Amino acid sequence: MASKKWYVIHTYSGHENKVEESLRHRIDSLHMKDMIFDIQIPTETVINKDDGKKQEIKLFPGYIFVQMILDDQSWAVVRHTPGVTGFVGKSGTSNSKPQPLSRDEVNRMLGKSKSSMAAPVIISNYEVGQTVRIRTGAFEDFDATVTEVNPDKGVLTCMVTLFGRETPVTLDFVSVERI
Repeated sequence: MASKKWYVIHTYSGHENKVEESLRHRIDSLHMKDMIFDIQIPTETVINKDDGKKQEIKLFPGYIFVQMILDDQSWAVVRHTPGVTGFVGKSGTSNSKPQPLSRDEVNRMLGKSKSSMAAPVIISNYEVGQTVRIRTGAFEDFDATVTEVNPDKGVLTCMVTLFGRETPVTLDFVSVERI
């Protein structure tokens, strides 16, 4: 019997979640759980620099990863799911079978390698010289001037005027807001 492998399917961009839902429904209704095992839409957590909120972004918009045993029936179930435009890695004619991902590709793309198990990425548009307002902490409601941006640590070094003197403070991106 063939082994289960990961394949990449192409969808309309922005329709990945709907396609995943449709495919899961088809797997249940067509009794394909013993042939199609998992569906993944790789995402990454990012922190918005303006409001500090976390959000999930799709790493590969328009693509879904499916773990399955490929035969004519499972291939047809996936291929004929609404929103699926085709398999990635097919060669030749429209009837040729798609190629599975290698183990390294699966680990890298689905975030199972050690290097991809990092903390959330922080998106920052803060710039040196920019004025910000401190939202939390001892300096709440103070204005400050950015002197250094460290996106890897998610912090800013800013100058705050206290008692007529400029004092450097280190602040998290989520502790400040743009003015």
